[in-house]
Parts: sequence; C-alpha cells; structure tokens
Amino acid sequence: MADWGRGQNASAVDDMIDSENKRMTENLASKVTRLKSLALDIDKDAEDQNHYLDGMDSDFMSVTGLLTGSVKRFSTMTRSGRDNRKLLCYVSAGLVAIFFILYYLVARART
Repeated sequence: MADWGRGQNASAVDDMIDSENKRMTENLASKVTRLKSLALDIDKDAEDQNHYLDGMDSDFMSVTGLLTGSVKRFSTMTRSGRDNRKLLCYVSAGLVAIFFILYYLVARART
C-alpha cells in the first residue's frame, strides 16, 4: 500500500483494513454457503413436485379411461329398450339421493 506520510500508523491501518477484508470475506463465504444450500433445497423440492405431478398425470389418465368406459355403458343403456330407461331413472334418482345424504353427513361432521 502507498505510505502517504502516515509513518507509524501505516502498519496499523493496513492491519485494520486487512482484518476488515478477512471479516467481510468470511461473511460473504457464509452467505454463499447459505445460498447454495437454499438452491439445493429448491432443486430437491422441484424434483419432488415434478415426480408428484407425473404420478397425478397417470392417475388422471386412468380416471379418464374409467369415465370413458362408464359413459359408453351409460349411453348403451339409454339407447336400449323402455325397461332399461325406467331402471336408469331409478339409478339416477338413487345416486342423487346418496349424494345429498353424504353431503349432509359431511357437512354435519365438520360442525
């Protein structure tokens, strides 16, 4: 460092600046370590969520297949004779009644 007529104080100032640089370097190193740890945690969380979403995709595909088959059977049943239509009305009314009963039970259980 340049010694601009500081005499004896030049060494003390250099030591003070050096210790300040070391302190700031250690502070920066700890911040970088924390950021690296945070970045790794974010990466792991993103991978876990991607895995979860991939599983949901396959679940939705299987549900789509089930619903497609159910709709085909329902359509076949409605296109058939008069007796099946009467049965279809009873089944539909029963499903609606079961839905409202379950809704009432769940709403009552929450309170």
